[in-house]
Amino acid sequence: MTGTGSVATATTKALWLDRLSPAPARREPLSGNIDCDIAIVGGGFSGLWTAWYLRQLDPSLRIQIIEKHHVGFGASGRNGGWAVGELAGSFETYAKRSSEDEALRQARAVFDSVDEIGRVTAEAGIDCDYAKGGWIRLARNKPQGDRMVDEIAHEHARGFTADDMRLLDPDEARTYLNGTRVDRGIFFSHCASIDPAKLAVGLALQLERDGVAIAEGTTAEAIITRPPGVVGPSGSNKVVTDRGTVSAEVVIRATEAYTRDLADSKLELLPVYSLMVATEPLSDDVMAEIGLADRPTFSDDRFMVIYGQRTADNRLAFGGRGVPYLFGSRIAQSAELHEPSHQLLRQTLIDMLPILGDIDVNITHRWGGVLGIPRNWVPGLRYHRSEGFGVLGGYVGEGVAAANLAGRTMAELIVGEHTPRTSLPWVGVRSRRWEPEPLRWLGVRSSRRILAGADDHEFETDKPASWQFRLSRLLRGA
Repeated sequence: MTGTGSVATATTKALWLDRLSPAPARREPLSGNIDCDIAIVGGGFSGLWTAWYLRQLDPSLRIQIIEKHHVGFGASGRNGGWAVGELAGSFETYAKRSSEDEALRQARAVFDSVDEIGRVTAEAGIDCDYAKGGWIRLARNKPQGDRMVDEIAHEHARGFTADDMRLLDPDEARTYLNGTRVDRGIFFSHCASIDPAKLAVGLALQLERDGVAIAEGTTAEAIITRPPGVVGPSGSNKVVTDRGTVSAEVVIRATEAYTRDLADSKLELLPVYSLMVATEPLSDDVMAEIGLADRPTFSDDRFMVIYGQRTADNRLAFGGRGVPYLFGSRIAQSAELHEPSHQLLRQTLIDMLPILGDIDVNITHRWGGVLGIPRNWVPGLRYHRSEGFGVLGGYVGEGVAAANLAGRTMAELIVGEHTPRTSLPWVGVRSRRWEPEPLRWLGVRSSRRILAGADDHEFETDKPASWQFRLSRLLRGA
């Protein structure tokens, strides 16, 4: 292996998209006005899974997916490859909407979605490097470790078991991931590593074989919904695009961070950046020193989230939050490719796993993308039958498994099926809009700076930064 000591020479295309072989041919854009039964705006996991389960429930439906770039262009093709059985919205938030029993039922539904992805891809022959190895979280200072002890006691009291999550002593934690400064760890079993681009492309190809139409290179500019109760041709919903208008009885918005591009929707979801790097393939000897034998995903418990996985070809794909937010909710490639943030990710990975510094590990890929955050930081979905309009998303960076559950639930709501999923607490969630500028820029940037300082304080002093964390939550409205 030949390292460079920097990220400057790395390709700036996402690892997952770069190694698709063969590279999928681009689909034709929409060619004028069309009619269909279901129009889905967005070719990511939310839209693809909604279409997938609609085909299972009613194969007669005429379904049109509209994608501005290509399937998997956004977070679905550029994320960390974690299908994790977790929602960003807190257990307490969902319990307040329903009850603790219902919140527990919802948590287990997300657990099941991790297995559902494995089941569907196996049956459909979609090779997405699925490996359910769980998630190893390291505590790398005393405050992180103390929080883990409290967390496990709290979660087990709620009804979760050691089969779901368990506390590890330092030696056992290092058998999963041989990191530095390990105080203790948590092993969470409901998580799988995947190649997200392979999954998105595989779903899209199978959907097309089943008769679903997918238009790429087509920009949705506005969604116009009919007045409640109006039916028939005059009551069709419309998706206005740069290539024509799609009229449909049902329109589903699955645009995640790119919702900001739709008319009157700029303040619905906040686009926040997360960046990643990927190493060259590592030797078996190096991987034996590092661990990750069953390909668990990995992180430590700092406030400024980091995340990684061992890929099927022995790379480490590793990410974290970079440039947090651009004024005016802008989405810019310059922020996605912020080289100092990528260099910091490389340094953070080496700090956790010094053997990578010893071999001067080469970073072959660096990239970034945006995720969508609702104002209440609570993911959810809603479907208005009288309007024929549905929305899903706002996963706050934990969308691979959540999108499967949301898409499956949305399909059931559309066809009118009542299942255990359609009554989960996150169904019907909606959030108020984000504040105008400069308030949202000040809130997000200040919160990030405080959290970064809180991590520095805990690593340097081994003392908790409790007040900083509470202040950051207050600023961001979580």
